[in-house]
Amino acid sequence: MRGLYRDTHNGKLTGVCAGIAARFGIEVWVVRILFVSAALLGGGFVMVLAYFAASLMLEKQSPQIFQTRQQQFDHQMKQKPWQSGKAPKELLTVMEQDFEEMETSLRKMEAYVTSDTRKTNAAFRHL
Repeated sequence: MRGLYRDTHNGKLTGVCAGIAARFGIEVWVVRILFVSAALLGGGFVMVLAYFAASLMLEKQSPQIFQTRQQQFDHQMKQKPWQSGKAPKELLTVMEQDFEEMETSLRKMEAYVTSDTRKTNAAFRHL
């Protein structure tokens, strides 16, 4: 899932810059500005050639990967509630659910670390 794909849903031409941005977790406009800047500062032919080569070599992002990435980005703190189009109460509900899941996971981890099972497993590993 963390691979590099062409993101045609958020892309302008073939989705290469959007795919790079999604892969590295940065804003798409930053990747586009870097690409255009590199092209204008002397690497124009190489950058255009690399872009079209990437658009031919990279697979198109599947709908499942798009939905997963979209869910991950829906509740990020980078976006202001009025930019994402969601009400603040809805964002707080999503954040509360995330924190509850993290708390449950931490409780399970703590229960395992303090259990006799972990001590037994550790003793067998050292044999």
